[in-house]
Amino acid sequence: MGRHSMRRNFLAGMAAMAVTFATGSASADQPVPGGLGFQPAVTPIMEEITFFHNGILMPIITVITLFVLALLIYVIVRFNAKANPVPAKFSHNTLVEVVWTVIPVLILVVISAFSFPLLYRESTVPYADMTVKVTGHQWYWSYEYAGQDGVAFDSIMLEKADAEAAGKTYLLGVDTPMIVPVGKVVRIQITAADVIHSWAMPALGVKMDAVPGRLNETWFKIEKPGIYFGQCSKICGVKHAYMPIEIHAVSQADYDLWLAKTKTADASPTVTTLASAQ
Repeated sequence: MGRHSMRRNFLAGMAAMAVTFATGSASADQPVPGGLGFQPAVTPIMEEITFFHNGILMPIITVITLFVLALLIYVIVRFNAKANPVPAKFSHNTLVEVVWTVIPVLILVVISAFSFPLLYRESTVPYADMTVKVTGHQWYWSYEYAGQDGVAFDSIMLEKADAEAAGKTYLLGVDTPMIVPVGKVVRIQITAADVIHSWAMPALGVKMDAVPGRLNETWFKIEKPGIYFGQCSKICGVKHAYMPIEIHAVSQADYDLWLAKTKTADASPTVTTLASAQ
């Protein structure tokens, strides 16, 4: 990565921070110590995933687990050697075998009635308001905004001291976050330059592999302004744990402001230029 790219990244990052602070959005969805369950959903797809998990899968799993536990306890108590010294000699029961085949099939049918439509909506990209190409590298991400006159930058994890100075969480904060407008459909085209990576954003309900030589596609529509974090979820080498994702969701007006500042950023920024970006 050359000096031109580093300077452009710095300027774009400063503009992103200015936009975020201007919106007054301090909320951030990220992992928390001792956390259970999903991060709060901020896209329609993640809301559906959360409902599917909490409202469909968990009740089914709980009932099955309790039923099997009760059955085991009954068998242990009723058919131990002391309570049943002379065991029965039969080898099968037609009714029981039919029941334990039909009931799991019906359970899978119920699950599929919810999961198949959800999978379809995840994989079918609606009409997109904007397109961003994401490229995975060892060990950082690059973003290129389609149709925006070369708006492209690398997004690299902040070192611990830099993260603390910026008020960001170490291992999650980056120098130049991705900026998107709230309420817009964002099409993401994902690839990789070296090895397989995976672009994963829990709060958005998005996880897509980045494969060299292949362009995968997904989408999201963030409905709540804020800062959202993700990470590469494919083991991609020694620094796999050090390529986080940071997305700032802002209003359309603030997005347009950031876009304009990024487009007009000078390749060799002066102090005056940096001050104006803030």
